[in-house]
Order: sequence, then structure tokens, then C-alpha cells
Amino acid sequence: MNRHNSPGRRVFLILNYTFLILLGLACLLPLINVLAISFSSSTAVNAGKVSLWPVEFNLDSYRFVVGKPEFVESFLVSVKRVLVGVPVNMVLTILVAYPLSKERGTFRFRNYYVWYFIITMLFSGGLIPWYMTIRATGILDTFWALILPAAVPIFNVILLLNFFKNIPPEIEEAARIDGSGVWQSLWRIAVPLSAPAIATLTLFCIVTHWNSWFDGLILMNNPAHYPLQTYLQTIIVNRDMSLINVADLTQWAAISDRTSRAAQVFVAMLPVMLIYPFLQKYFSQGIVMGSVKG
Repeated sequence: MNRHNSPGRRVFLILNYTFLILLGLACLLPLINVLAISFSSSTAVNAGKVSLWPVEFNLDSYRFVVGKPEFVESFLVSVKRVLVGVPVNMVLTILVAYPLSKERGTFRFRNYYVWYFIITMLFSGGLIPWYMTIRATGILDTFWALILPAAVPIFNVILLLNFFKNIPPEIEEAARIDGSGVWQSLWRIAVPLSAPAIATLTLFCIVTHWNSWFDGLILMNNPAHYPLQTYLQTIIVNRDMSLINVADLTQWAAISDRTSRAAQVFVAMLPVMLIYPFLQKYFSQGIVMGSVKG
């Protein structure tokens, strides 16, 4: 009997698929519930009538969230942050990870630099020294305060340097014999062969920049400079009344905390949901192959 068609194999597949379906539903149903709440009236939500389908369908919460000039401004700040911050992160990550992926015979002080970066990942000076350092550089309350303090994500460097280690050294040796220098080996050999890892880390950087709100709240004195997540945090979650006008108060009468927060969740996660399917195929390979070596 073919072991692939054995009764035990069929039972395993049934149990495995059943478990995965239940796990998928456990992740999907809460999101559907939140989406239904965001499209329902505050009366129906407060009465507990909403489950997986909107009750008294309306767009009041979304109108409140997105129908303001401040929202558009903060959205553009977040888009600009992603468009500038992600390339900065990836270029610096590649430039740091590539030399650190070499053996000590090639890069003499490789181990010292590796430990230097690992220590900075494990220990920090705290919030106040971090803030004072940024203020001393003169970038406080500027766009670059959102980019430069986290320009080199150490976790991403470690994943990528381990991925670079998986590239057979014979490939670079052959390129070197043909006259290729270090820069040509990096950008024409190492980077193209590491596309899964780079795509995965790019997704990490996009999500990090898009979802960050705390640094905008601490480093920006002018609300006009807030990124989207910081704006939503101050307007919807904490309700900073200094940023709410009379028209906003009128709209609050038609919505509730639950409907507005549900709308916030989907407005904030929609761009990442649109990007993720294009990078998902690289995700598992990039993570697994980037974590097998030390």
C-alpha cells in the first residue's frame, strides 16, 4: 500500500486541515466582527446586536476618521515616512549585514562589531537619554526625527547577515576572478540572491514605520507633523479635546467609542493589507533561511 494513501495519512490530513481551518477562523472572525462594528450604528453596537454583519449600516465613523484635512495631512506624513524610511532602513541594513556576514579571516574585527550591534539591541539608555540625544542633533519636531533614530534595525541586520552566509562563497570567488570588486559582488550577486530575505525585511520596515505612533507623539510638538497613527491615537483613542472642533463634537453624537475605534483599526491596517499579498510568498523563506546560522 502506498504510504501516501494509507489510512493513517488520511486521518492526519483530516486532523491537520481541520486544525488549520479552525485556527484561521479564530484569526478571521474577530476581524470580521470589528469590521461589522465599524459599519454599524452606535445604538446597535451599544445594544450588543452586532456580530458578523453590520446592523443599521452607516459610514459615520469612517466619515469622522477620514473626512478631515488633518487626517489627509497625517496620512501623507505616514506615506512619506514609509517612502523615505524604508529605503534608508534597507540600504543601511544591507551595508551593515554584508561585511558582518564574512568570516574573521576576511573581516578581522567582525566579531567585535557583531557584539557591538547585539549589545545595542539588548540594552538602551532609556527614554530620556534617547529624547535628549535627538534634541541635541537639532532634528526634534522635524520629519527626520521619525527616520534617523531607527535608521539601522539591528534585528533585521542579524537576519540578513545570516542569509548572506548561506550564499556559496564559490560564487563570489568566481566573480572576483572575473574582475568583480566588493561593491559589484554585493549589489550584483549577494542582493539579488537574497531577494526573499530583503522582501521580508522590507515588509517588516513598512509595518514598523506605518504602525509607529509613540515616536511621533514624543518628538513632534506641532500636531500638523503627526504621522497617521499618532493622529488617530490623539483624536480617537485619547480624545485630545484641543484638536477637536464643534463640528467634530456634533459627529461624536452619532458614533461611539467602539465604532470609531473599529474604523480606526481598518483605516490604519488597510495599506499594509494591500501590500502584504505581494510580499507574502517570500515571508517564510526569508525568515527561515535567515535564522539558521549564528
